[in-house]
Amino acid sequence: MDKALLIIMAKWHGFGRCKTRLSKDIGKSNSAKVQHVMTQHTISVAKSLQADNLIDISIAISGLGQKNASRWSKELGIKKFNLQGKGNLGEKMKRQIIINKKFCTQHKIKNIIFIGTDLPDLCHQDLLKTLRELQQNDLILGPSNDGGYWLIGLSEKIMSTHLYSPFVNIKWSTNNVLQNTIDNLSPLKFKYKFLDKKIDIDKVIDIENRN
Repeated sequence: MDKALLIIMAKWHGFGRCKTRLSKDIGKSNSAKVQHVMTQHTISVAKSLQADNLIDISIAISGLGQKNASRWSKELGIKKFNLQGKGNLGEKMKRQIIINKKFCTQHKIKNIIFIGTDLPDLCHQDLLKTLRELQQNDLILGPSNDGGYWLIGLSEKIMSTHLYSPFVNIKWSTNNVLQNTIDNLSPLKFKYKFLDKKIDIDKVIDIENRN
């Protein structure tokens, strides 16, 4: 399988600075703990594939400045990190692709995968399946319960010809994000594949719906 760069979009689990919707139900302290645990889980899953040399990991951090982000990245055991920067999610992902282009070229990495840190049931098989499907497809999407996606995998074909296509004209933070993304790519005749739907943990009801 072609090696991929896994970019983890992570937010610092500061008190009152993460999981604001969840904090309304369980309090700021508890929501920060939930964020911390889910981030640790995501990193652990990613490292299992990195150990097999299937991916490299880059963590894209929000909620911290450069110095503290560097410290947190070291604590997580991730050598490569960048700040997310300003803008909506699409702008942040585009920025990460641009930042990491040179690294990918130098290390002959063809594909990029984005995941967040809101998935307590993420497992290494999810990432393995994404890597396998990227051998035959241009785009991999993991649908989430809120109409968005928990994972997006971009092939070399998209990266080299239509890099920004998945991220334009998207109504972010709505239940149309996944459909908008598909609509963007349909005229371009790209092959795409869905993974299993998962539940992003944003509110207490999301936790309850997992049980």
